[in-house]
Amino acid sequence: MTTVLIVDGANVVGSRPDGWWKDRAGAAARLHARLMVADVPQDQVVLVLEGAAKGGVRAGRDAHVRTVHAPKSGDDAIVAEAKAASERGDRVTVVTADRILMGRVEHHGAMILTPTWLLDHL
Repeated sequence: MTTVLIVDGANVVGSRPDGWWKDRAGAAARLHARLMVADVPQDQVVLVLEGAAKGGVRAGRDAHVRTVHAPKSGDDAIVAEAKAASERGDRVTVVTADRILMGRVEHHGAMILTPTWLLDHL
């Protein structure tokens, strides 16, 4: 069974007041770089980006990290990723602090971890 970690990029970046709002694309690129070398227990990492953050990382796969550019709502893209992974039989974990999103992905069997958990592993 494959384990998949889906990262709510906006939520993780926004969890620390480090000036990310001045350069959303740069903040996304820094998060992506940290995910590339992160020691997380999941087999695959999916980074979902929306809005201006998409300018920091190209969509596609880099080693074990796949970046998804949300066409509209980042939350909708995260739910779609969680649903697809669950339907493949993967074990899914979503990193977010968004309570509404939590309920939506838990409906598809996803476990939830906080941005703090992820940042502590980066």
